[in-house]
Amino acid sequence: MLHKITGWRWLPRGMLLLWSLLAPPAFAHTGDIGGGVAAGFLHPISGLDHLLAMVAVGIWGAFLGRPLLWALPVAFPLMMVVGGVLGIAAVPLPSVESAIALSVIVLGVAIAVAWRAPAVIAVAVIAVFAVFHGHAHGTELPHAATPTVYAVGLVIANGLLHLDGIALGLFARNPFGATALRAGGGAIAATGVWILLGSPGVA
Repeated sequence: MLHKITGWRWLPRGMLLLWSLLAPPAFAHTGDIGGGVAAGFLHPISGLDHLLAMVAVGIWGAFLGRPLLWALPVAFPLMMVVGGVLGIAAVPLPSVESAIALSVIVLGVAIAVAWRAPAVIAVAVIAVFAVFHGHAHGTELPHAATPTVYAVGLVIANGLLHLDGIALGLFARNPFGATALRAGGGAIAATGVWILLGSPGVA
């Protein structure tokens, strides 16, 4: 059974859940980006691969409980910065898009099987995948009209997506919610496989 989290009733769970459901089913890292805070904000929530990974980080952190409840959502953006710097510097990483799809699969499976990974391993998993997500964004960042403000929007959106995941993790307080979250983890993993296979069925 997923970890019960208490003391978070102040979170606007309904709004955060709605945010996740309304995000468009598109794909990130297309290279077609503009500049400004709005462009940076919309970029991660318009890509299904990145959106699912961000939300899954929050859910898994909520499932693992403190200190990983906050450690995972903090570690991910920090390591994304590392990957972003590598991307901006045009330092190549192997199979970036495949690694991003794999992150969706692994995080989905972790939720589905209620994997209570040791803290060090959980942070390591998050850190490795975050580098690839950051690299993809960093590669695109120089093409933005205003890279700095674009990055601000990107960070804000990522933070909100992590909060989405944490809010969803609150449903683990009861057996039905725990079961639903594990089923959701399976759906996330299956979607990651679909993305890894090249999104068959999408024109």
